[in-house]
Amino acid sequence: MTRNSTESAKTEPTVNGKVNVTVDNEFDSTGNGGVLEVEDARSLAGVPDGFQRLWTPYRMAYINGDHDHGSDTSQCPFCAAPSQPDEEGLIVHRGNNCFVLMNLFPYNSGHLLVCPYRHIADYTELADAERIEIGELTAHAMRVLRSVSGPAGFNLGMNQGEVAGAGIAAHLHQHIVPRWGGDSNFFPIIARTKAIPQLLEEARGLLANAWGSVGVEDGPQEGKR
Repeated sequence: MTRNSTESAKTEPTVNGKVNVTVDNEFDSTGNGGVLEVEDARSLAGVPDGFQRLWTPYRMAYINGDHDHGSDTSQCPFCAAPSQPDEEGLIVHRGNNCFVLMNLFPYNSGHLLVCPYRHIADYTELADAERIEIGELTAHAMRVLRSVSGPAGFNLGMNQGEVAGAGIAAHLHQHIVPRWGGDSNFFPIIARTKAIPQLLEEARGLLANAWGSVGVEDGPQEGKR
């Protein structure tokens, strides 16, 4: 569409409280000579505001869906990932009790997750060996990310339960999000969209290749993005 709506359509009130919208032939898909009768929003209940509405009824399938995989490990992506090749499962490192993989929905490039192999939901359910390994893998992942991409900081954390924001509440996972100065912009606010400059496969390959070559001596250092 090359013109805005005020240039391509005219509105005229009718006696029955509705509005006739006349659309130019260029944009006419009404089959009624370009005249479309719509309800005048001013006659309906509600308080007008500054927002437009994008109605997406198809998303009810997601809203009403079962997001708590519970004990059904066949539906859990964190249970399925270790059975796949590293490239397909986006796995960066496999430990004895836990593994590290790329987040399929990253906040930033290099957003990693540390998961136990066991399908457990709560931090208190972890065995001592699992809890220790999650900490060790988290620390080493930070070293690797610093070596590969030089972030200025990190966000670390777990969301325990759906009410706390866990996307997959039934399988515990720790987030490791690298951060850079200026990595936040208006996109997530106005468009609910994150701009990720690096493909997951590329980021996984770089981190996996560097995993074994980075040592404890590679401590905090602020680098370039």
